[in-house]
Amino acid sequence: MNIVFMGTPDFAVGALQALIDAEHRITAVVTQPDKPKGRGKEVQMTPVKECALKHDIPVFQPVKIKEPEAVEILKGYEADIFVVAAFGQILSEEILKMPRYGCVNIHASLLPKYRGAGPIQWAVIDGEKITGVTIMQMDKGLDTGDMLFKTEVEIAPRETADTLHDKLAAAGAKLIVEALSKIEAGEVTPVRQDDAESSYAKMLKKSMGKIDWCMEAGKLDCLIRGLISWPGASTVYRGKTLKIWEEEVVADGPGRSGEDFMRNAAPGTVVGVERDAFYVQTGDGVLRILSVQPEGKKRMAVKDFLLGYQVKPGDMFEKCE
Repeated sequence: MNIVFMGTPDFAVGALQALIDAEHRITAVVTQPDKPKGRGKEVQMTPVKECALKHDIPVFQPVKIKEPEAVEILKGYEADIFVVAAFGQILSEEILKMPRYGCVNIHASLLPKYRGAGPIQWAVIDGEKITGVTIMQMDKGLDTGDMLFKTEVEIAPRETADTLHDKLAAAGAKLIVEALSKIEAGEVTPVRQDDAESSYAKMLKKSMGKIDWCMEAGKLDCLIRGLISWPGASTVYRGKTLKIWEEEVVADGPGRSGEDFMRNAAPGTVVGVERDAFYVQTGDGVLRILSVQPEGKKRMAVKDFLLGYQVKPGDMFEKCE
């Protein structure tokens, strides 16, 4: 089959590389326009574009893919199928119907669960144990098309959105290669999604990263791991933002005496300090903080943080404003 691949971020690179390695014919790659990034605001290519250029694959970067000029360019590729993975633009019905086999999407959830922009992060935030990848026949709805193939991926106890992203990207890359062979051979049985079982993985907002210490420790743990890349989970300590990178839930303190470990403290209170960790009371349970990032500085282990900050039991963390 002649394939046009549409994708933009790192998640899509593995799938593109897998199709190339499987010797599929990639006639073009469609990706978002290059954008300035970093403090220097230097224009950077998308990860998918970098991969495509390494393999001498033509790259098309429309600002708006629905525009007539862009549609005409897509028609010129004469693709049998469009493979889409985190492209970042909505395809029109005209585009969806353009290829012989239509458009298939590599979606990072077990549809109909977690339709939408943030399926990976929300699976972690919600404390899911299992997620996966669905190859879906795209339609005009938001992740509502028929399901063609699925594969499950286990979410480990200390999984972050970053580590889960990599596992799902690898699973999607493997699955799309298998799926295309079966699609071309006609070995596909589309399954309609049950809308009653659907859930929506809404786009993340910066405000979500403001830690509310009144939440249960288990839920805060999931939130911190789910927001690890962006926006990150932060609190305020001594008037400055402190990002929490790594922590773990403990039922109580480190087994110290009541004199060394505070009891019945208010949420957000430091209730114990060790050489390489400190403990914070939540609405239910305690978090053992292991890695942080003070405002204006790099990520560091708590043992290094404690060298410059004299954290002691009774100190209070505030909710970020």
